[in-house]
Amino acid sequence: MGGKVGSLMLALSLAACATAGPDYHYPDTSVATAPAATGDFHSAQGAQFSNAPLPDQWWRLYADPQLDALIGEALAANADLRQAQANVERAQAVLREAEAGREITTAISGGETLSRPSGVTQHLPGSVSYDLGLSAAYPLDLNGRIRRAIEASAADVEAVTAARDYVRVSVAAATAQAYAQVCAANYNLTVNRKVVALQRQTLDATRRLAKGGRGTAFDVSRAQAAVETSEAALPAFEAQRQNGLYLLATLLGRPPADYPRAVETCAALPTLRRPIPVGNGAALIRRRPDIREAERAIAGDTARLGVAMAQLYPQVSIGGSVGLSGPLEDFGSGSAFGFSLGPLISWTFPNRPVIRARIAQADAQVRSDLAGFDASVLEALRQTESALESYRRDAERAAALDRARESAGVSASQAAKLFRFGRGDFLSLLDAQRSLASAEVTAASARAQLVQDQIALFLALGGGWGSGDGVDDGAGDAQ
Repeated sequence: MGGKVGSLMLALSLAACATAGPDYHYPDTSVATAPAATGDFHSAQGAQFSNAPLPDQWWRLYADPQLDALIGEALAANADLRQAQANVERAQAVLREAEAGREITTAISGGETLSRPSGVTQHLPGSVSYDLGLSAAYPLDLNGRIRRAIEASAADVEAVTAARDYVRVSVAAATAQAYAQVCAANYNLTVNRKVVALQRQTLDATRRLAKGGRGTAFDVSRAQAAVETSEAALPAFEAQRQNGLYLLATLLGRPPADYPRAVETCAALPTLRRPIPVGNGAALIRRRPDIREAERAIAGDTARLGVAMAQLYPQVSIGGSVGLSGPLEDFGSGSAFGFSLGPLISWTFPNRPVIRARIAQADAQVRSDLAGFDASVLEALRQTESALESYRRDAERAAALDRARESAGVSASQAAKLFRFGRGDFLSLLDAQRSLASAEVTAASARAQLVQDQIALFLALGGGWGSGDGVDDGAGDAQ
């Protein structure tokens, strides 16, 4: 009988020797490997772009020490980033727990018993016996259940790390956008105040002409209305600047009232000194942390499929125990000592219908992850192409508005001269100045939007989560 039991255990062990479940391989049939996904970007056309690799610390392309310092502080103190880092550390602890599953487990037991025969009428002393033992077991993991669990936890660590890296990307971009918002608000304030100053000069001249009999009260009221209309735009830019400062404080891990005062006077828009390096689709797919997170989710759930499949087989371990037991008066004698050593097998019955259902769940999850991976790749490519297209078209628009502003300036200057020498009417002058004011404000807004487009493109490209910078001193102006 003992030989049959041993043969059965050997057969079960051999049946479970192969690691359960499929080995993970990168999804080479996904959209991430398609030529259209890995080649050059369709919208990266023009002198604003280059095919050079995107530097990690892309914000250094602006050569703005204040921006560099703000992003450095945000990456060190941002609350969302600290939370993401804690999630990474938790996942690492879960991995250590899974790795501990293949270590030897031990147990110590002990006890004593006082016994007395029943039915004895006299008060007689009983006998005391004891039982002390130490047992140990080592899992053989013949079916790879523990190995697959460790693989799953390791993939989870990498996925959570990628999620942390995506938060880092977002924090860097949000800090740059908030900084640009403050600078753009001040820039727009400067432009609008120049417009107001010009309109005030016209108002003063109109009043003088009215007093001299060359103008009317109607001319004065129209000039006054133009000044007040331009002044009405100033509070909105002041609110935009203050809100940007509050956002910066939050990103830096500070209360809003503790915003960085040095940024408050920033008046120049961040300017690139070179074309934007965008690389290609293959580099984007490798770099974007959200794509890496989606790919690691497939690896983790593929390993969990193996864990579920391993439940179809028995769990085998080698165990042993040593102990002392017997009457207390024989404590320590050779007859009280005992030990055992041998394989231990456990297999829960009935379990196959439940386990088959778990396997089906795990398999469906892997297929869902594969679809999610493709969705992440497609969304990343779409975001990047859209950001490239928006920036390219907005750059064309900004250039056209700059030309329109220059033309409006010439027209307003000519109208002012004609009016001063009595060869032009006041309405023509007012219309010319109104056109100049609109052109100045619109061109300034377009330039500010262009900076936001640049940062949105850097965010779509997924830079900013590594440790190197890779910035060279290339010349050129992307704007």
